[in-house]
Amino acid sequence: MVAATALVGGLSSLKDRKKHSCLWLPRNTFFFFTLVLVFLSGFTFFHFFSLKRDEYFRPKLKSTLHIFPMQAVSGESSPATPAITIQETVALPDQVLVFLKYPPSTPLFTKDDIRCLYLSSPNSTNNHHHHDQLELFPESVEDEHLDRQIVRCPHVPRGLVVSVSFKAKGNFPIGPIYRWDSLAYEAMIDHDNTTVVFVKGFNLRSGRVYDPSKFKCVYGWDLSRPKSTLLSDAVSVAQEIVRCKTPRSILTGSHKNWHGNVSIKVSVRLVGRRKMLNSIARPETRLKPGPKVEKRHQMCICTMLRNQARFLREWVMYHAHIGVEQWFIYDNNSVDDVKDVIQSLIDDSYNVSRHVWPWIKSQEAGFAHCALRARDSCEWVGFIDVDEFFHLPSGLSLHDVLKNQSKSKEIVELRASCHNFGPSGLRKVPMEGVTVGYTCRMKSPERHKSIVKPEALNDTLINMVHHFHLKAGLRPANLGKNMLVINHYKYQVWEVFKQKFDMRVATYVSDWKQKRNGRSKDRTPGLGTSTVEPPDWTSRFCQVKDTGLRDRIIDTFAETRTGMLPWQKNIS
Repeated sequence: MVAATALVGGLSSLKDRKKHSCLWLPRNTFFFFTLVLVFLSGFTFFHFFSLKRDEYFRPKLKSTLHIFPMQAVSGESSPATPAITIQETVALPDQVLVFLKYPPSTPLFTKDDIRCLYLSSPNSTNNHHHHDQLELFPESVEDEHLDRQIVRCPHVPRGLVVSVSFKAKGNFPIGPIYRWDSLAYEAMIDHDNTTVVFVKGFNLRSGRVYDPSKFKCVYGWDLSRPKSTLLSDAVSVAQEIVRCKTPRSILTGSHKNWHGNVSIKVSVRLVGRRKMLNSIARPETRLKPGPKVEKRHQMCICTMLRNQARFLREWVMYHAHIGVEQWFIYDNNSVDDVKDVIQSLIDDSYNVSRHVWPWIKSQEAGFAHCALRARDSCEWVGFIDVDEFFHLPSGLSLHDVLKNQSKSKEIVELRASCHNFGPSGLRKVPMEGVTVGYTCRMKSPERHKSIVKPEALNDTLINMVHHFHLKAGLRPANLGKNMLVINHYKYQVWEVFKQKFDMRVATYVSDWKQKRNGRSKDRTPGLGTSTVEPPDWTSRFCQVKDTGLRDRIIDTFAETRTGMLPWQKNIS
């Protein structure tokens, strides 16, 4: 009765408005709109109900992602201005990674604009010049995407939390903080529609395959809410990599219907346990389908480096000469001028790309990640370090070697022996480069490094840095020492050697300063755990004089008049 009275009153009001205004609706039109509204309401209800029955996902219409809005840069709140946020923070043992998320089309700030802010409590962000705040310059600011940055801050003193601030403009509220040792940190959707998740925290042993039925992948915008997540089965588990079936709603992108541009995350948990790894892994990369894509390059290289910019030009220019066409460089927290060196190589028409890889002790995972990225464009991929050089004593090119080995379809991995070179009597970094400066090595080779066909890798992506596990029915081949070897300038002058071994990047290799695994080949023979230069360092690891690569470098690259090498001016 009340509703009917209100409706009649509303219609009477419309008649009155007709006399005083031109903005009125005829009675038939009014009822038409009423019917439309009722129809749309019913459709919306039916659509939402049908979504809840979807076998892949039961969405909530309200986003629950834990992202905290930033105070306006000017210090004044402005609802009309999209907020820059701290998306998440990851605490590493020696530094902190702060991930900034920018609204679309917002200019990214530079390193000079940003400060690392250390606070005694999360509420301290409201007081810009409070006495309990400490500001430091970031070690680097990486533009990971057009809308995201990684700010690398120095280690957080005990009892403090970290945020970031803009120079003389304002502070960010502190975002969610995760520990590095329990984290899903990267994810990719592979061409077979599986999600490859890179994780820390399960302590999976090197080279061992685990039962995938004991693991589940968890997808969602807010992983802390079980009802708003969906599960999928793992199909392989090994080392730091879990591969799972990707739900259909993730592949089709239908999750964006409810959450707009907010990216979904993926984590991993053990079956029977509700607790999962914390996650910053967003499976946004969709690799091209099908392994039989025409390759643009016959030979590529993947490497991971840290503060080795001064050696990079020599390494790239030499390998380009013998047949390498593309370089994937994973930068593991360098603070030197590696970005500038890479850009100079790009300007000189070398096909070099830099990928930010801030994850410590994760070289195996990084190489697996690189193998997936390189697969679509590269027939063969070599996995070597910047102090390792392919040497062809026979005078052939890499293309000749690869062509000869490609005659057998079963052979998909080529293994080359590594010769370790010593300081060769030097006390300072050789200005002419490592290939010319170091000419004395150990007599016997140690281990090997591999060139592989990336589509031939086992789905687990297990690798020991120097070789991968292959698919069933495929096999490796050992290359003869006269055909291809690797000159590994492992024991250089003390200044370089100490820096290299200060923080080993391989997951399953002990820090050389720790008193364990003393007989491992990854440690330094006769050096022990001391960081003091041995008095006979310059003469160590010198059993055979080997000038083969040195002579070839001089004959090929040295200027006739000056004898200068093209990379010499870049070595300091």
